[in-house]
Amino acid sequence: MSDARVQPSGDQAPDPVDPHRWWALIVIGIAQLMVVLDATIVNVALPSAQRELHMSDNNRQWVITAYTLAFGGLLLLGGRVADLVGRKRTFVIGLIGFAVASGLGGAAGSSGMLFGARALQGVFAALLAPSALSLLSTTFTDPRERSRAFGVYGAIAGAGAAIGLLMGGILTEYLDWRWCLYVNILFAGAAVLGALTLLHDRPGHAEARLDLPGVVLGCGGLLALVYGVSEAEPRGWGSAMVLGLLGGSALLLAAFVLWQGRARTPLLPLHIVRDRNRAGSFLTMGMATLGMFGVFLFLTYYMQGILGYSPLRTGLAYLPISGAIILGSTQISARLLPLIPPRLLMAPGMLLAAAGMAVLTQLDTDSSYVSHLLPAELLLGLGLGCTFMPVISTATQGVAAYDSGVTSATVNTAQQVGGSIGTALLNTVATSVTSHYVRDHLHDPRMRRTVVREGVVHGFTTATWVAVGVMLLGALLAAVLVNMRPIRAEPAAPAAPAPAAES
Repeated sequence: MSDARVQPSGDQAPDPVDPHRWWALIVIGIAQLMVVLDATIVNVALPSAQRELHMSDNNRQWVITAYTLAFGGLLLLGGRVADLVGRKRTFVIGLIGFAVASGLGGAAGSSGMLFGARALQGVFAALLAPSALSLLSTTFTDPRERSRAFGVYGAIAGAGAAIGLLMGGILTEYLDWRWCLYVNILFAGAAVLGALTLLHDRPGHAEARLDLPGVVLGCGGLLALVYGVSEAEPRGWGSAMVLGLLGGSALLLAAFVLWQGRARTPLLPLHIVRDRNRAGSFLTMGMATLGMFGVFLFLTYYMQGILGYSPLRTGLAYLPISGAIILGSTQISARLLPLIPPRLLMAPGMLLAAAGMAVLTQLDTDSSYVSHLLPAELLLGLGLGCTFMPVISTATQGVAAYDSGVTSATVNTAQQVGGSIGTALLNTVATSVTSHYVRDHLHDPRMRRTVVREGVVHGFTTATWVAVGVMLLGALLAAVLVNMRPIRAEPAAPAAPAPAAES
């Protein structure tokens, strides 16, 4: 847990520089974009899919929940599988499986088939995401190049959700909702071709054994957590089912931690999360996505339900936040990370994102895009761009190659679980506040539409204040826990911070 620069151990030779590493970054970026945007691209298409497949209002949430449940719950397993059988092999399998599942979902003739296909997408995404990040961490060995590569990756991780909303609007409006799933076949096909020709990885550790009790306890605990949080919105946080799932999750995860301290080949070696820099990075990522996904949900409803935007116009309205995230990741974080400690990017980034959310708390039923939404998006995007890149880079810095897959999975788990909790928690706050507002202010039935609109916005702004608090807490955690020094290039030792696995 030292704050000194991480150096490779003396018994590990440095990896040769991959001459195709920048092309490899494009391949990894395509795969990561596909996984991230698939969490939101279906949102805009959901009303059309619901009408065509005759889903009930209670069941429609499973189009989203089936994906996040499988994805978030199985990430640790996917990361360890990548370490055991090889990252490139797991990456290609994940791509092919994701494409097949997307095709099944696009061809769905019933709601059950669509739900199953979305769950299958989540399973293969849990294989794909950690192997993509661990391939990136072992492909780029020079600290300055690593900063630029992680800047691109961080931009994709942050902007992918907003890009998904834009693509969902375009595909739904001009083609059909099914193309929000079919488009993944094009992404995956291009990435598979690139992976087979451009990515390189030494064999995995086939002689190792998978920690089966750890799989049951860890993945079971995460599945119960994500499922419990997803059910909190329709059932309420006080329902017996939600409380049972969350209580069961706490017990399973506590047992998982105890077991990991005893297992010969643990699913998640505890030294990964005991390191204060990684722990701070994981917590910061969770806080950032908790606030971000909730705000994306509110803004989508606000623009379509209150301002009357079409799906396409809603998607276009998110473009500034995507551009700001890309700018923050590639032009600010990537340039400064080799020069300053990561916390001096993470903490100010979270504060900037909190300021953007604070602007959103001033929305009313007729706020203009230019005066309120645009400034908030730019502040939020720049803040997230300055946060995601150093978080991902710090979390994967100096990890032994054998643990790179599970470490990458832990980063993705923090992001996925944070987003799931944020969506459920903030949406529950918003709907509760809205119902109380309408009940207290609806005195004249003729004013119902006006009062309901005001109540919805009041619920959104109240929940956004909660998101502001979460972002401020994330800034504090980053400032206190992360104490790593800048990772500068050493002229005499161009070795990789994370050497590749032994064969």
